[in-house]
Amino acid sequence: MGNYFGRPYFTKYHQMNSEIKSSAISNRFKSYLTVKNVYKGGRSITATEAGQKVYKLSSNEHPFGYSPKVKAALQQHLDHLHIYPDTTDARLRAALVKDFDGHLQANQFIAAAGGSEVIDLTFRAFLREGDQVITSSPCFLPYSMFSKWLGARVIDVPLREPDYSLDVEGILEALTPRTRIVALTSPNNPTGTYIPRAILEYLLDRLPPDVLVIYDEVYRHFATADDYATGVEYVNAGYPVLAVNSFSKTYGLAAMRLGYGYTTPEIASYIHQICKPFLIPALSMEAGIAALEDHTFVQKTVDLIREERIFLSAAFERLGIEYTPSQANFFLVKPPVDDQVFVDHLIKNGIMTRPVTNFGAPGKVRISIGTREANETLVQALDLLG
Repeated sequence: MGNYFGRPYFTKYHQMNSEIKSSAISNRFKSYLTVKNVYKGGRSITATEAGQKVYKLSSNEHPFGYSPKVKAALQQHLDHLHIYPDTTDARLRAALVKDFDGHLQANQFIAAAGGSEVIDLTFRAFLREGDQVITSSPCFLPYSMFSKWLGARVIDVPLREPDYSLDVEGILEALTPRTRIVALTSPNNPTGTYIPRAILEYLLDRLPPDVLVIYDEVYRHFATADDYATGVEYVNAGYPVLAVNSFSKTYGLAAMRLGYGYTTPEIASYIHQICKPFLIPALSMEAGIAALEDHTFVQKTVDLIREERIFLSAAFERLGIEYTPSQANFFLVKPPVDDQVFVDHLIKNGIMTRPVTNFGAPGKVRISIGTREANETLVQALDLLG
């Protein structure tokens, strides 16, 4: 045993057996963190067979990349990677004010490393151990994951089948004095369904004023329903609503990990108290600002998704593939065979898709909308299925 300033060190610790060492520290583990709650993303293209041409329709990513304005902005800032990024998200918030045509102010925005981190920040700000979060499966997995990481209890009020509509009365009945957050998504992942305006307003008017509504509208650009609503008017009317958005879908910046939320100035100011300095990497900041300026690229993206959504809907009808009508950039389908057999058949034919049993939709598969070339390959593969 070595010496430190002439004295033996670590002697007592080294004499303890490994079981005692392990149990001693594990007594300090939080019980709700010893249960595995790990998010499993979709399969990567690198995991497929070498040399095979593959269309990745499994992660709802942008079908053809990102704005050339983003590329120019990134190239311009590559020589400054040795310098710390902005301390705050102030410049991005200013760009968002402009993007929302002044209907929201800078003090209503919260930016973070992806829409999921906006959710994480919000949960950490509002939840204590034993609090309750209401979700509606099938839904985005991090709602339940992040809740459990904080020792909160998840109350699932499933969407009503077969149309996956929101069970509003079920949500209201599930409320307790410990309910802190109700998580809503419109359009919803993985179903592609949305919450009609009348239903949303009915629920908001009946929730207690101290319950925060997280309104995930990441796929809002693709919605065409006449009665679809974003969170803007409800936030500005003073409802305790926090709307979550991302740069991963419409803007094609999934790898940059950038997202934002907007809410009332009071709630935004409170959540900002736990936002770390230098939270947004410099390149992500510049990419986001540049992406917001390229309205032509955004419109091109939206037009493509909406056109291809019609194309795939018609193909599913022709082939007899059962699917849920979508307002997003993906479809939820019920395969005519076992879901894993279906997924394996498609990958052998160059199409990656995502089984979503773990989202709460057992036996179903989510298929992202791609370019016409990708979608035609998908349809050909479905045709081969018989």
